Amino acid sequence: MFCRNQTTRATIARGSALEMEIRRGKFRRSVLLDTLQDSNIQKKIDHEIRMRDGACKLLAACSQREQALEASKSLLTCNTRIMAYMSELQRMKEAQVMQRVALRSSDAGPTDDRLPCKGKVAISDLRIPLMWKDTEYFKNKGELHRCAVFCLLQVGAEIHDTDMVIVDRTLTDICFDNTIVFSEASPGFELRVELYSCCSEEDYSTGNTPRKLASKLSSSLGRSAGKKLRVAMDPGACSPISNGGGATLLLPLPTVVGPKYHLLAHTTLSLSHVQDSFRTHDLSISGNEECSHWVPLYGSVCCRLAAQPHCMTQQMMSGCLKVKFGGDPQSWTNVYGVLKGTNLFCYHRQEDVEANIEPAFTISINKKTRIRASEKDLHNKAQSICISNHYGGEEVTHTLSADSREDTHRWMEAFWQQFYDMSQWKQCCDDLMKIELPSPRKPTLVTSKQGSLYHEMAPLTIPSCEGILLQDNAVSAEIRALLSSYYNDR
Repeated sequence: MFCRNQTTRATIARGSALEMEIRRGKFRRSVLLDTLQDSNIQKKIDHEIRMRDGACKLLAACSQREQALEASKSLLTCNTRIMAYMSELQRMKEAQVMQRVALRSSDAGPTDDRLPCKGKVAISDLRIPLMWKDTEYFKNKGELHRCAVFCLLQVGAEIHDTDMVIVDRTLTDICFDNTIVFSEASPGFELRVELYSCCSEEDYSTGNTPRKLASKLSSSLGRSAGKKLRVAMDPGACSPISNGGGATLLLPLPTVVGPKYHLLAHTTLSLSHVQDSFRTHDLSISGNEECSHWVPLYGSVCCRLAAQPHCMTQQMMSGCLKVKFGGDPQSWTNVYGVLKGTNLFCYHRQEDVEANIEPAFTISINKKTRIRASEKDLHNKAQSICISNHYGGEEVTHTLSADSREDTHRWMEAFWQQFYDMSQWKQCCDDLMKIELPSPRKPTLVTSKQGSLYHEMAPLTIPSCEGILLQDNAVSAEIRALLSSYYNDR
């Protein structure tokens, strides 16, 4: 009796030690994965910071209006990405802390680790209708007002931008031809669409305006006060000055002079808006007619929002199976099964999958399919899986058998995961929606009379020097290298 109890205690101790070792292994893997994720996010932040610095230098060197508008657009996009990556990094840190606490806890009970698969979400055919006044559009009266507009689209930390479009009263719709794909979206995604606008007719070459203003004011304020004002308003100055009453007036740090984009409208789209067709959605409008960047919006945006869950496009499970149709115990057929989308494809051989040969037969796996584990029988040592579908009011059952109990368990888990993914992605799993991959983007710094800024500068031979050369058609080698890498990446 004593030996039996001692053996039992030893078995329990070994089991506890094994459980602790498994927990330590999970903890070590979790730490390693967290470190890799942090490193990837940090690399993205560093890249965007370099691009932002380059955009600032490029903006200061631009001599053409279109080039300045594009540089300012890139600057806004970089800033938005940096903020999104920093928020994502903070979210990951918080999730890592909670996960490590759970792994360290010895009394943590079993949890449901099932998560829905990721998927692609694509938005295309963006159309934003305009509502011009009759006197502006039909009678062509009034000053011709032009604005540069573009869209920022964000899902989580993934941000994309559209091409810039010049809008005036000759247009009835703002059209963006870009197809933008978010490759790692979850079924709970929120796609934020933001429309930015900037008046393209304002004079942005105002680098000397503060000095000119200070010179004019100095003649009115007198030599002493005027000198203090000129020093304070110098772009290189950052020291406080007295306002005459003993208090200190801190002037803002100098900023890059150039066009400024403003948020004009926005909306948020989710899974409920996904439909394999062209639909209209409401816009929340910011600003009013008094703003220089104002464009008369109708208040809606039209687009096609499609989604492709990975469970519909990728192999979720594959392996050798025996399939029996009906109740005949002698009708087992050896197949190679592939679970993908709403079907279990059954091939004669594994090589047929790689050769793109049509499957021998197909078993439907959809939201109405019933799957259960059957009892063992004399002809099958392992547990079987019964799949039942209704065809024309008649129930058809296929019985599946794997080589081992472990394989059967993996197939059952794959089926339950497939059903879970379908329940989360809802209408996206009824049929495979079509997504046309976007073509490589062309350089956008192009005008009708000249090439891009990079190609315009490429033939120039400029000696290496510090700072930025502000003369027309002369930009430092640093900016040329930045633009070269920018176009190569795109």
